[in-house]
Amino acid sequence: MCTSIAMKTQDFYFGRTMDFEYNFNECVVFTPRNYPFPFRKAGMLDKHYAMIGMATVEEGYPLYAEAVNEKGLCIAGLNFPDNAYYPSSEDINSKNISPFELILWVLGKCATITEAKALLASTHLINIPFNDRLPLSPLHWHIADSEGSLVLEATKAGMELHDNPIGVLTNNPAFSFQTTNLCQYMNLISGSPKNCFSSIKSLIPFGQGLGCFGLPGDYSPASRFVKAAYLSLNSICEKDEMSSISQFFHILDSVSMIRGSVITPKDLYDITTYSCCMNATKGIYYYKTYSNNQLTAVDMNRENLNSDLLRTYPLITSQQIAWAN
Repeated sequence: MCTSIAMKTQDFYFGRTMDFEYNFNECVVFTPRNYPFPFRKAGMLDKHYAMIGMATVEEGYPLYAEAVNEKGLCIAGLNFPDNAYYPSSEDINSKNISPFELILWVLGKCATITEAKALLASTHLINIPFNDRLPLSPLHWHIADSEGSLVLEATKAGMELHDNPIGVLTNNPAFSFQTTNLCQYMNLISGSPKNCFSSIKSLIPFGQGLGCFGLPGDYSPASRFVKAAYLSLNSICEKDEMSSISQFFHILDSVSMIRGSVITPKDLYDITTYSCCMNATKGIYYYKTYSNNQLTAVDMNRENLNSDLLRTYPLITSQQIAWAN
């Protein structure tokens, strides 16, 4: 359960909520240009674009949930259970990449969404888990830069790449359903509704916000998609950095999960463990966690981009308060 959005003001921003029942030892990870990436079937990538994002590091390998590279290309993997399918057989005419390698594969090689689209046309996702302890997660991916968004889905029907003019992604059902479902909400407006009862002249709205009456408020993926799409596409804010990141987190907060509001079949609480916003133009990663509302930032360009060592930043999860007296 997650929501990702792309937003452009003066700079380009990309981020997501991570909605999960538990943490996965995640931390902010900076990967420099010369940190080698071994791929199971595609050889070694010794030199690549630098990147930063949220990941768990296993055996020295950064398993990113989402990241941005130094050129401003972003990717987030979102849960896609029951739909995601990765074949076991190789494709001799393509580069065979495991899903856990995909973010490194694309961000390491591509500077733009156009380059990513070309690379993915010759990429075959294959069912190779990281190890016996870490099976593959059923995912689909939101890929974006300042020029547009894509959704990558691998199902039993094959691997499909969809243009995403909405700039939003959640979970099930598939992306094609989510866009069709928006047709049911074409009546929503940010202003006041018009009176369709023309014979009753006395009818006037009894409060602000009735133009978006019917906007979903539940936590299902389809409802979060509609709500995030409505808010993103109607978003108005100043173009400076503080206004932009504030607006971005307000949109994410509107679809964030509160502990106790969603209980899984295993009696676990589905919560928004963290939310993040990446300034893809400047290479800055902002985040907050469920238990710490204060924003923390890590700037990729304050690191040595040409290093060959990973840098990890543990999450600040205890509540930070700026005392006024």
